[in-house]
Amino acid sequence: MVKAMMNEPEFHKALEAARSPIHSGGHPFSRAWGAGDLSLKQIGYWAVQHFYYIDTIPQQFAQFYCRLDDLEARQHMLENLLGEENPTNPSKRHPDLLVKFGKACGLKEEDFYAAEEQGRVLPSTRAMRSWIWELVNVRHLAEGAAGIMVALEGQLPTLYPKYVEAMRKMGLNDDDMEFFHVHIEGDTEHAHVGLEITSHYATTPELQRKAITCVRASTEMRWRMLDGIFDAVAMKKAAE
Repeated sequence: MVKAMMNEPEFHKALEAARSPIHSGGHPFSRAWGAGDLSLKQIGYWAVQHFYYIDTIPQQFAQFYCRLDDLEARQHMLENLLGEENPTNPSKRHPDLLVKFGKACGLKEEDFYAAEEQGRVLPSTRAMRSWIWELVNVRHLAEGAAGIMVALEGQLPTLYPKYVEAMRKMGLNDDDMEFFHVHIEGDTEHAHVGLEITSHYATTPELQRKAITCVRASTEMRWRMLDGIFDAVAMKKAAE
């Protein structure tokens, strides 16, 4: 419980610590992926779910951008948004890079774009996307920055390298895995910016506490999304 205002280094440390207990890298699905125990078909199933989760991220980031009253925070968020949409090279949009990866796993574009109408989006995946909408629309700005940039983007630079190493051994090349590389490269900076934005808006002990709580909540939401994927993959494997 945050009872007194923490200084910035203490607050940053507390925010980062809040994402550690259930970091996605420790999930059984992530461990199996990193160990090379998943097939490309199983990894492709993850890609379909992850696509549904991130497909609306550009609109969500735009919504969050509109709420920021601080110029520096807006500029940082705009840079993040442009990285997602990549208007100078639309084929490099992050959702499209994920589809390219899925095709390397043996899937078709239809598997991604028609997943919802075909009833293949898991409830836990739908909940993850809804949680981001809540963070950008309803929650305090400190909560939104902490829950998205610190908690979620902050996990990827340590999570994705293990995936890449495993998939390289499975025969995928760096172009196939471009989606992962851009996040490994960019999200370290995004997480740092998220700490700064969170600190700017968390101006009371209560807001600091709420921001830390949102980091924990976001990491748990991602963990539960992986639970759903892992359970579905396990059942599919058992049925084969």
